[in-house]
Amino acid sequence: MITITVCDTIHAPRDVVWQAVERIETHAEWMKDAVRITFTSPQHSGVGASFECLTRVGPLFTTDRFVVTQWRPGALMGIEHRGAVTGDAEFRLDSTPGDATRFCWEERLRFPWWLGGPIGEQLGKPVLRHIWQGNVARLKASIEGAG
Repeated sequence: MITITVCDTIHAPRDVVWQAVERIETHAEWMKDAVRITFTSPQHSGVGASFECLTRVGPLFTTDRFVVTQWRPGALMGIEHRGAVTGDAEFRLDSTPGDATRFCWEERLRFPWWLGGPIGEQLGKPVLRHIWQGNVARLKASIEGAG
């Protein structure tokens, strides 16, 4: 299993950042690796919401399945990966001085054998970190640009 954490300070209040993050259906707008999000539950937010995400990393495509496991408005969204890649993720939001928000995205992932298992995880870690740094930068730019 690998752990990847990407954090940045977004110059907007925590409630503004949460408004952007809580709308799961818009994540494909700022996540380069997310091609399409399709809900598999009637609810689209909160604990129990489930969805599939067609994910692309380079030439590889997979349909990832997710379930929201934690939901603290303005503070935390927890997701469980239930597709080929398993694990969990968290978006954490913390207020910082100057009415800004520290946004952290942490993932703990396990790759299946056909994606290289533990070796694939280690090879994929820097690639995923790079993609997610770009994702967080796009989220930041979209929020700060809207303000």
